[in-house]
Amino acid sequence: MRLKFGDCTLDLETRELLRSGKPVAIEPKAFRLLELLLRARPKALSKGELQDELWPKTFVSERNLARLVLVVRQLIGDSAREPRFIRTVHGYGYAFSGEASELPGRARRPAFSGVQCRLIWGEREIVLSDGENVLGRDPEAVVWIDRDSVSRRHARIVVSGDSATLEDLGSKNGTYIAGGRIAKPVSISNGQEIRIGSASLVFRVFRASGTTASKVTR
Repeated sequence: MRLKFGDCTLDLETRELLRSGKPVAIEPKAFRLLELLLRARPKALSKGELQDELWPKTFVSERNLARLVLVVRQLIGDSAREPRFIRTVHGYGYAFSGEASELPGRARRPAFSGVQCRLIWGEREIVLSDGENVLGRDPEAVVWIDRDSVSRRHARIVVSGDSATLEDLGSKNGTYIAGGRIAKPVSISNGQEIRIGSASLVFRVFRASGTTASKVTR
């Protein structure tokens, strides 16, 4: 799901906050706070509800929550004096009070036989669809990596049935797996590290039961 408000987009699938189409560095708890407020809109959430979600089974001062709200406001261009998006409900909590709309998701093909392939990049988990999944700096890429060392269409992972292959797409800085640069399509297995430019990602495979498969085989 992607939620757009003002010049911001919160992508719940890639776990990214974008402003004017560019990613904004946001800490995980700040992302979660913004997600909670957007999902509940226009309902106000109490400080207790938010603290339970953000710091479960942990006692924290209300100042932690206030600091997090301040961080989120700064990232989305909002202010407490003239709030456009996050409203303080004095003596209670906070609410998302701006206009937000859900953007259509990228078309995805169903996974095969309950197998789901993902790429792990830091705190992001990107689900790969059956078929071609392009990695690169192009905003339309399934795995969007906005770094100068990454080509617009740098590489691709093709998921077909219960097999997956990695292929470089003529990138300037190359595509690496297990430390070696690839020159032709290669099969990839669960847990292998992929490097494109300065970005390192881990390929993971999950089955319908929720367990991690040991390997993707041809």
